[in-house]
Amino acid sequence: MSDRISQAFGHPLARAVALSGDDPLDRISVRDHVTEVEIGAFQSERGATQRLRFNIVVEVARSDAPAEDDVDRILSYDKVTEAIATELHAERLNLLETLAERIALRVLHEPLAVRVYVRIEKLDRGPGALGVEIVRSRDDAPLAAEEAYEEGLHPVVVHLGPEAVVSPELTGWLDRLAAGGAPVILTLGLPDGARPRSAARLAQRRIDLLAIEQNAWVLAGRDARCVVVNTRTELDWAMKHGQISVWAPSKIVLDAVEGPGAAVHDPVALAAWFAGLMDARELVVVGAEPPKAPVPVRAAAVEAGP
Repeated sequence: MSDRISQAFGHPLARAVALSGDDPLDRISVRDHVTEVEIGAFQSERGATQRLRFNIVVEVARSDAPAEDDVDRILSYDKVTEAIATELHAERLNLLETLAERIALRVLHEPLAVRVYVRIEKLDRGPGALGVEIVRSRDDAPLAAEEAYEEGLHPVVVHLGPEAVVSPELTGWLDRLAAGGAPVILTLGLPDGARPRSAARLAQRRIDLLAIEQNAWVLAGRDARCVVVNTRTELDWAMKHGQISVWAPSKIVLDAVEGPGAAVHDPVALAAWFAGLMDARELVVVGAEPPKAPVPVRAAAVEAGP
C-alpha cells in the first residue's frame, strides 16, 4: 500500500503527522469515540438511532507558560468530547459533513487549537464503516468560528390564538411589538376547519405541522412585516435585523433531538417549548390559556393585545 493510500485510510493522527512539516505542533486525540444518535437524510433513518464513531486529532499551539500540571492551561480532551455532544444535541442533522464541520469550528474556537482533523463514520449502514473526514484550521475560517459563538439574542415569543390571528387589531399590535426593541417571533396554532386525517401517528404529525405553516402564510399575507421562517439560521438572521418572524415549525420540530413533549395539536404547549428552545425573554399568549413554560409567561386578552 502506497504512503498516500495509507494516509487516506489511516487514523487522522497519521494524516496529521504527514502534514506536520519540519516543526510539528503538539497534538491531542480522541480515538474510537462511539455514540448512538438519530442522523441521516433518508426517511428510513428517521425515528431510529445508529452508531457513529468519532476520531479527532487537534494540533495545539505551544504555551509560553509552563503547564504546571494545571488542566486550565491546556486544551483538555473534555473540550473535544463536549464539542461532539453539544453538536449532536443542538439539532437533528442529515449529513455527516455538516456535523463534522460544526464540531471542527467548535474545537477551533478554543484558544490553543490550531488545526483539527475530524473523521466520523456510520457503523450500521452496511457491512463496513461509511464516513467522512475533514481538516480545518484556524487560518481557514477565523471569522466563522467567532461568529458561530457570539452571544445569542433573546426574543419575545408571541403566541396568537385563533381569534387573535384574525383580529382587526393585528396591525396595531405589530406596531407596538416592533417599537419594543426586542426581537419578535410569532407562533400560531392550527387553522379552523377540517384537515386531512391519517391513522399513522407520524404522518398525522406532519399534516398538523403543515397546517400550522399554512396558517403562518395566511398571517404573513395580512402584514408585509411578517416573514415566515423555518430554520434556526433564518431566525437568528431575522432577530439581528429587526424582522418580525412567523415560525413555520416543521423543520425545527422534526429535527429536534429532544422534541416537544406535547402533541402538535396543542399549539400553546408547542409555543412554550419553542420559547424555551430560543431562550426567549418572555412568552406572551394572546387569546389562549397561558401554559407552563421554561421562560416567563404573560397572558394578554385579544381586546388589549400583546
